[in-house]
Amino acid sequence: MTERRLREIGEDRSLLLVDDDEPFLRRLARAMEKRGFVPETALSVAEGKALACSHAPAYAVVDLRLEDGNGLDVVEALRERRPDARIVVLTGYGAIASAVAAVKVGATDYLAKPADANDVTAALLAEGDDLPPPPENPMSADRVRWEHIQRVYEQCDRNVSETARRLNMHRRTLQRILAKRSPR
Repeated sequence: MTERRLREIGEDRSLLLVDDDEPFLRRLARAMEKRGFVPETALSVAEGKALACSHAPAYAVVDLRLEDGNGLDVVEALRERRPDARIVVLTGYGAIASAVAAVKVGATDYLAKPADANDVTAALLAEGDDLPPPPENPMSADRVRWEHIQRVYEQCDRNVSETARRLNMHRRTLQRILAKRSPR
């Protein structure tokens, strides 16, 4: 396997970080600063769009699901202002459909949480069409299933009956799954 080529950060080291998980956002900002970036943070879609429009950064890391909307709105706003920006979308709900949507609106890469600063840096600075290496600790199939159920449950406003209908499963089965802790 060839080693992934990374570009230099360059002269414009501005980085926009958008995530509604404030402790994670602070840790990532500190870690990216140590790697040579100049981060600005936003906790919402509205803040992220405002920062993207006021001075479009060269790099961005945007969470897909934020409390006030969809992170793809920030990606679109940044892409309009700065077509050459390198944008990575992060999400706790790794699904093919959302990855495709992110790339269609202009994301450079898509990472499933938990992603550390090394993963984010590699995604931001990757050259060409190199594929990233496979994750060292991928989610188990049980964890992926649990994440999907949780995502649909949240989309159905935590309505068990509606979630069970959409997932084509018995309501009691779903209740048992929701009552358990998440698998590793």
